[in-house]
Amino acid sequence: MASRPGFLTDWPWAPLGSFKYLLLAPLVIDSIYSYATMRDYEKLLVVAMTVWRIVHSQVWISLSRYQTAKGTKRILNKSIEFDQVDRERTWDDQIIFNSLIVYLTKVYVLGANTLPFWRIDGLILVALLHAGPVEFIYYWFHRALHHHFLYSRYHSHHHSSIVTEPITSVVHPFAEHIGYTLILGLPLVTTLLCGTASVVSILLYITYVDFMNNMGHCNFELIPRFLFSLLPPLKFLCYTPSFHSLHHTQFRTNYSLFMPMYDYMYGTTDECSDSLYETSLEKEEEKPDAIHLTHLISVDSIYHLRLGFASLSSHPLSSRFYLFLMKPFTFILSFILTSFSSRTFVFERNRFRDLTLHTHLLPKFPSHYMSPEHKECINKMIESAILEAEKKGVKVMSLGLLNQGEELNGYGEMYVRKHPKLKIRIVDGSSLAAEVVLHSIPIGTKEVLFRGQVTKVARAIVFSLCQNAIKVMVLRKEEHSMLAEFLADSCKENLVLTTNYNPMIWLVGDGVSTKEQKMAKEGTLFLPFSQFPPDKLRKDCVYHTTPAMIIPHSAQNIDSCENWLGRRVMSAWRVGGIVHSLEGWEEHECGLDNSILNSPRVWEAALRNGFQPLRTSSIFRDLKGFNNSY
Repeated sequence: MASRPGFLTDWPWAPLGSFKYLLLAPLVIDSIYSYATMRDYEKLLVVAMTVWRIVHSQVWISLSRYQTAKGTKRILNKSIEFDQVDRERTWDDQIIFNSLIVYLTKVYVLGANTLPFWRIDGLILVALLHAGPVEFIYYWFHRALHHHFLYSRYHSHHHSSIVTEPITSVVHPFAEHIGYTLILGLPLVTTLLCGTASVVSILLYITYVDFMNNMGHCNFELIPRFLFSLLPPLKFLCYTPSFHSLHHTQFRTNYSLFMPMYDYMYGTTDECSDSLYETSLEKEEEKPDAIHLTHLISVDSIYHLRLGFASLSSHPLSSRFYLFLMKPFTFILSFILTSFSSRTFVFERNRFRDLTLHTHLLPKFPSHYMSPEHKECINKMIESAILEAEKKGVKVMSLGLLNQGEELNGYGEMYVRKHPKLKIRIVDGSSLAAEVVLHSIPIGTKEVLFRGQVTKVARAIVFSLCQNAIKVMVLRKEEHSMLAEFLADSCKENLVLTTNYNPMIWLVGDGVSTKEQKMAKEGTLFLPFSQFPPDKLRKDCVYHTTPAMIIPHSAQNIDSCENWLGRRVMSAWRVGGIVHSLEGWEEHECGLDNSILNSPRVWEAALRNGFQPLRTSSIFRDLKGFNNSY
């Protein structure tokens, strides 16, 4: 929002939220009907153009976020936070606006008349009109927007984003977009009046505008030097991402739309334009200090990645109505990603003090981890990721979700045994995950109920509780036997096999059934110790999140959510790797035999580095009288 919002700042359909696309429903229906009855394909082209523009922009978003996460040719090395993502979630408003204008022009101006598919004279006229009147008028319009009266009421909204992303290019107040539409529409209107317009000229010009807009705000340099060496005048006819990035950092230079010639004419070219271009091209891929390796958790989670839909990745994982409509495309994309991608790749970059942290994705779903035929392939991908990180000098790699499965690789121990001289430290994060659960149990608790798959975290939790004389009631005999193996004789009396569902604190992991949840008493607190959360079936009970911590304010470039977790919250397994790196510990923390008796050390280090326990208001509300710490 601008610092002093002016007239027509908000878009007319802002109250509709995601349902704003319903405005295009009449257009889509009429286009399909017109084509089916009269073979009028031009209305259908309007729909196709709308879809193409959305896809085109999304490709730029994904490419930009991937490239800036790697660090190669990055221009501005500053962070993007949630407030920018929220501000820019309306980037598609201009596509809806332009689509409605084109559709209304077709219906009320052209009517039954059809445009030729191709006219070379129309293309030439569009190019000349853009290079001349459009660029000239835009330059002075843009300079006017930087006058304090208009800047404070309108253009400051756009300049709130110092570090730009492709979608930053079209995030403006509604009044500004009206002005841009009038200016950029000059070539198309003129060719219509002159009778030289064609389908190709309209589609190419709109695509050109979108391409240049997205490129100019992508925050990585991609135009090679040889183009300017081969064609020296090109520097006056085509700007670079670094050229426009300076406009967002300096504000009073580099006003041009896409062609810098008017900045050179009127002396507003930033003196750092050439040097920033050169230094940006020379930047190599960034070497992280630590890597967290995760994987896809559902088909729709593709869009919740930071490389996916920005508006989705900035919120906890949830279902959206339009994702259901995209299912056919989603399945195709999922198949391509999981079948033809044989290595992990970076998709997120964060900063903690002096540390650079990357999150890498192993493109597999949980179903692949459950399949014996995929086990070897997944282990090879994880091993390759570890060895590649080792070559780059990465200090720590933490294994997230199922990448540390006991049956898959023994909580990462397989890689340490196979490569005993590894300098990179492998961390499964179990110590911190166990401590997070233990400190979520209310003080005064005398007994807890245990139900779920017995894991390394589960053993650590039960061991600590039994040592502190808290009864652990276990519902299943096989789970009782597995837990008892890790307990000293003096503690085994606190591990009780039971059929009693009365305890108000339940420790739950993978495998807890619907029937078992229904047996819990009203007001029961479910504390997951597993990587994945249980289904929330009981509205009269309280469900804590999976082990996680709130990250410190010093953490930068945090603009997406980790799966189902809230904003600025990270899973304990991921935090464990970060803490390991911050503390500079030299030992591995992986494998079932690895002692986690010293897990309080990890908890204290996490608190010392600014991480905080996740306390939910619902727990305080429903568990009055308890202090939510162990």
